[in-house]
Amino acid sequence: MARYTGPDCKLCRREKVKLFLKGAKCDGPKCAIEIRPYPPGEHGRIRAKDGEYLQQIREKQKARRIYGVLEKQFEGYYTEAARKSGRTGETLLQILESRLDNVVYRAGFAKSRDMARQLVTHGHFLVNGKRVNIPSYRVRENDVVEVVAKSLELTPMVVARAEIGERTVPAWLELMPDQMRILVHQLPARAQIDTQVQEQLIVEYYSK
Repeated sequence: MARYTGPDCKLCRREKVKLFLKGAKCDGPKCAIEIRPYPPGEHGRIRAKDGEYLQQIREKQKARRIYGVLEKQFEGYYTEAARKSGRTGETLLQILESRLDNVVYRAGFAKSRDMARQLVTHGHFLVNGKRVNIPSYRVRENDVVEVVAKSLELTPMVVARAEIGERTVPAWLELMPDQMRILVHQLPARAQIDTQVQEQLIVEYYSK
């Protein structure tokens, strides 16, 4: 499975904004963007001209990196969103939010999407009673996501259960902490997605 394996902090520095890829570290003083708030590399301190195309491609890269999606897959999501009725940008974000790894992260079962992706890949979650180990699996309305019984005593799950409530769970999900279960009430509307992305710039990028 192809995936990015480089330093996550470099991605935040490249986009010059916190993407919250490292969990608790992003909120502390050791966050790389707090120490070096400029892009990595020899020319990182040189201010680039913020042209229209640069803004569009940077917004696309930001969204792709927040959700941990590679270029080809992200383009596929955009193509799917463009075929559907409604606002393409909002539909694209809805598709990204409905990924199983994102749902696990949003519910507070993992400190980052990277960690959520790893937990899903290792087969620690059921969707409607069936084990799913594909992070890009898309949940649907009324789906039930829960931790496999044998995985409840694993350290990440014990920690997650102890820390449940520290992160606000979005309204489109219902968390049942006693059963370590998530109920998907509906797919999220744009107002329920707090990802700091200007999706219209992404639409403009792909519309060229």
